[in-house]
Amino acid sequence: MAVAPTRAEFSDYNIREYTRRRTVDAFRENRAFGDAADAAAAFVDGKKQLEVAKRQAVVYSLFAPKAKSIMEMKL
Repeated sequence: MAVAPTRAEFSDYNIREYTRRRTVDAFRENRAFGDAADAAAAFVDGKKQLEVAKRQAVVYSLFAPKAKSIMEMKL
């Protein structure tokens, strides 16, 4: 599965976690597919969602503060 390496490419914690949650949710929603056409459609939708996340990461990196999220800090 190519999600983990892709998720790791996102420098922002919020986008990484959103991508992880969305992927897990999609797998749960689609686990009962019995038809190859339904699975293929879900795969295409997943690729579209990944492209959206990549665009969000680019836009966010342009405008986001350079400070790390509190979730990423080692206290």
